[in-house]
Amino acid sequence: MLRVGLTGGIGSGKSEVSRRLAALGAVVLDADKAARAVVEPGTPGLARVAETFGPGVLREDGSLDRAKLAEIVFADDAARTKLNAIVHPLVRAYMRSAEQAAIQASGGGVVIVHDIPLLAEGGRGNEFDLVIVVDVPPEVQVERLAVQRDMPEPQARARMAAQATRDQRLAVADIVVDNSGTLADLDRRVSEVWTTLESHAHP
Repeated sequence: MLRVGLTGGIGSGKSEVSRRLAALGAVVLDADKAARAVVEPGTPGLARVAETFGPGVLREDGSLDRAKLAEIVFADDAARTKLNAIVHPLVRAYMRSAEQAAIQASGGGVVIVHDIPLLAEGGRGNEFDLVIVVDVPPEVQVERLAVQRDMPEPQARARMAAQATRDQRLAVADIVVDNSGTLADLDRRVSEVWTTLESHAHP
């Protein structure tokens, strides 16, 4: 078994890399999906978020209003720290459970990729056998966020500023995937990376 951490800044195309690795045979555990699961209606996580940030972060049906919560935490470092203190331990527990299930299902001979947007921020690089960082220049991030998510430039830059810097991410990388080119370029690079991962998983 090989445990891999996958990360990249917002707009880097990390999800494209994640999808390609899954198609090649990796078991991908997505921290964003885990973060949504731990604050589903009826969970202790959602109850704690509502208690901390007020009932205004809930929709009429009792689900989390993510846009409203994002407005609060991306404008306030202290609020974001409070949210992370609630959600991150729950996400880690969720991911550990999912990893154990994947190991049992596969018999152990598997490449498990933990897709974690904030891996560098959490200082978690040493938890994995290898860390892959999907990298693009900051201006490419801004451009993609504008085109793909219709995000105004000031909002895009604020989101980027709330994450680790490019240098901080690269500092934890064992493997760097440059995603500033075409999707065909990305296909080739991810195929190379998969060969490397398989060689580590089955030496």
